[in-house]
Amino acid sequence: MCGICCSVSFSIEHFCKDLKEDLLCNLKRRGPNNSKQLLKSDVNYQCLFSGHVLHLRGVLTAQPMEDERGNVFLWNGEVFSGIKVEAEENDTQVMFDYLSSCKNESDILSLFSEVQGPWSFIYYQASSHHLWFGRDFFGRRSLLWHFSNLGKTFCLSSVGTQISEVANQWQEVPASGIFRIDLKSTSISKSVVLKLYPWKYISKENIIKECVDSLTQISANLPMFVSVVANEAKLYLKEPVVPLNMMLPHASFDSRCSSISNISPTRETLQVFLTDRHMKEVVQQFIDVLSIAVKRRVLCLRRDEYLTPSEVLKTCDRKANVGILFSGGIDSMVIATLADRHIPLDEPIDLLNVAFMTKEKTIPTGFNKKRREQKNCETPSEEPSKNAVAAAADAGSDKQFVVPDRVTGRAGLKELQMVNPSRIWNFVEINVSVEELQKLRTARICHLVQPLDTVLDDSIGCAVWFASRGIGWLVTQGEVKSYQSSAKVVLTGIGADEQLAGYSRHRVRFQTHGLEGLNKEIKMELGRISSRNLGRDDRVIGDHGKEARFPFLDENVVSFLNSLPIWEKADLTLPRGIGEKLILRLAAMELGLTASALLPKRAMQFGSRIAKMEKNNEKASDKCRRLQVISLENLSIENDIKT
Repeated sequence: MCGICCSVSFSIEHFCKDLKEDLLCNLKRRGPNNSKQLLKSDVNYQCLFSGHVLHLRGVLTAQPMEDERGNVFLWNGEVFSGIKVEAEENDTQVMFDYLSSCKNESDILSLFSEVQGPWSFIYYQASSHHLWFGRDFFGRRSLLWHFSNLGKTFCLSSVGTQISEVANQWQEVPASGIFRIDLKSTSISKSVVLKLYPWKYISKENIIKECVDSLTQISANLPMFVSVVANEAKLYLKEPVVPLNMMLPHASFDSRCSSISNISPTRETLQVFLTDRHMKEVVQQFIDVLSIAVKRRVLCLRRDEYLTPSEVLKTCDRKANVGILFSGGIDSMVIATLADRHIPLDEPIDLLNVAFMTKEKTIPTGFNKKRREQKNCETPSEEPSKNAVAAAADAGSDKQFVVPDRVTGRAGLKELQMVNPSRIWNFVEINVSVEELQKLRTARICHLVQPLDTVLDDSIGCAVWFASRGIGWLVTQGEVKSYQSSAKVVLTGIGADEQLAGYSRHRVRFQTHGLEGLNKEIKMELGRISSRNLGRDDRVIGDHGKEARFPFLDENVVSFLNSLPIWEKADLTLPRGIGEKLILRLAAMELGLTASALLPKRAMQFGSRIAKMEKNNEKASDKCRRLQVISLENLSIENDIKT
């Protein structure tokens, strides 16, 4: 995972030899292992490339990369499949080697069509003065663009900065395909024209399915001096997944639904489904494809393979390489169980469980007094304070953080310990006070969530930031000790609810428009996941020098689920706790998870209790004023943290 950036200037008065300090700082947080900049100047334009590497696999490869012809490559991605990358190789080098051998546009598009895994990239072709850039089909890696000075400058970056002018914000590059800009032509014409090479699906009958995002939709969010047009040759990228199966059942299914609509949510109910031979086979196929997706994501990273046999036995001293955003719900439980299959047994797994201080309980008197004494001389810190240690150790204080996700998380830990008692499961209790939330939202989180700006984005962005930071407490045998996760890979369950009708809005849609409406809702969910969730989550998790990986959005997992009819994935005639994500619950049963298989969906913002923590009378879709940080006071807080 990397922080990548390219700043382009078309007029000499805007030429610069370095990025702004705040942008450079944000990029370095994403890539702490190596930083490098490269300046490419032409008579008509200047490009400043900046690369910051988080070293996770193969040989440490500095970015930006440049070949003998002057081509430049920045890569923020992981090749999990499609393109062969040996264990000792670095996928950045492999991708650049392939790109350097491409003879035309079609070759470039063919290359990116083959890659399976998350990516965003920037590629400069010196001979043609072309700059290529884009994101993968699901938008699992962030890439933002920012146009300014009436088109005289623009910037592409993994992460942005805080900007006060509402009309001059960073925006997410749509995951609609790959874009190309002719830098020489733009500098002469004084107008920015982006050529789009969209994603398209080719069926067996050779029928082309048009890309969901139209050129008009993309252009609508851009300044007037920027236009997006289709490429003249009508070339395209091949979609990496099969289209959603929109098939509707026969009448016999309707009668079955009515006969089981009053079933109670019990494990016996799930066992009944598994007595059906076909359903049992489908569930096993799902487990197999998801297991491979998890395997790729937990093994494609550097491990210390040079430990002596005596050191290997000291598992209590081993550090976790993989963390899981963990609520104890069905998504994280299945991911944890499958990760346990593939991660070396002597390696701990960090279960990252976040809770926000509830209002009902009061902080112990001594704790309040100490906080008042230190309030005026304290600067914001990302390290837990001594007072927080005392609070965590205090049994009464702990009650403030007994939120729903903490309860199900602890129950999930016990279930995982029964599944594999030989594994060290680090259940990391991450407790966040209102004060810490407000300080670090201002200093670090606001610009990561932006350009998204709703109350929901604020809640989820903050919860994921604190969880993935991994600073908390381990409670073992009555002993409480501070802990900071060393895991550089963070697995998250996003994508399960979108594909398997996990949200309450899916049930509403089903009740009002039936299975046809539910199919359309799921299709819409997958189509917007890049702009609604993934760019934000990548920026938030990446801010800690960690990489987010999404097993449920593996191309093969999505293709498998897309190929199934809706009734084999969910049955919303059944009550909550069974009907939504039915196939995942059945998979959990087959994996030996019984209690968590019956837990109903609970959104992260409610389970962690961050929702309505600061304000009760706001809706998830409202614009969040807490994300609009533009005062000088806020900037000074951020500077305190940097120093």
